[in-house]
Amino acid sequence: MSDLDGLINSIPIDDIAKKLGIDEATARAAVEVAVPAIVGGMHANAAAGGADSLKNAAQKHSGKSTKLADIDEADGKKIVKNVFGGNTDDVVKAVAAKADEKSGVDFGAIVQQILPIIAPIILAYLASQMGGSKKEETTKAEEPSGGDIGSILGGLLGSKEGQDIVGGLLGGLLGGGRK
Repeated sequence: MSDLDGLINSIPIDDIAKKLGIDEATARAAVEVAVPAIVGGMHANAAAGGADSLKNAAQKHSGKSTKLADIDEADGKKIVKNVFGGNTDDVVKAVAAKADEKSGVDFGAIVQQILPIIAPIILAYLASQMGGSKKEETTKAEEPSGGDIGSILGGLLGSKEGQDIVGGLLGGLLGGGRK
């Protein structure tokens, strides 16, 4: 199942809500706009020549726990910085504004806290979608740049919500990825 809903459902939203001291509906609303933003940023980076780097990052997260207690938020902050570069604050504002539209809650601080929590989970999900065997790695190495990882990310963004967030909301911010 390589779709945005499957990815979002793999995130422990109830635990995130408890950790941040917010209700589950607010946490879900923030996650539902933050996930496509990160996936869109990863897709932009892969399309701009960073596919191999992204594959390596995903493979490092292969098999890692997605339980909130096991998430390395420092690693998550590095992932977010690699995905968005100098645009991180602008992306947070844009994602928060999209979530605000849905609920009327101020999501700025919530999105800022959620991004480094969900980034490692997204990489672990991508790793699971890529498969982890050496045989598959050999096959992927023979594919053109942006091969399997680009297809997975593109599939995730193929949903209406993914297109709305990335195309309409973050368009220029994500551009060619990190510069």
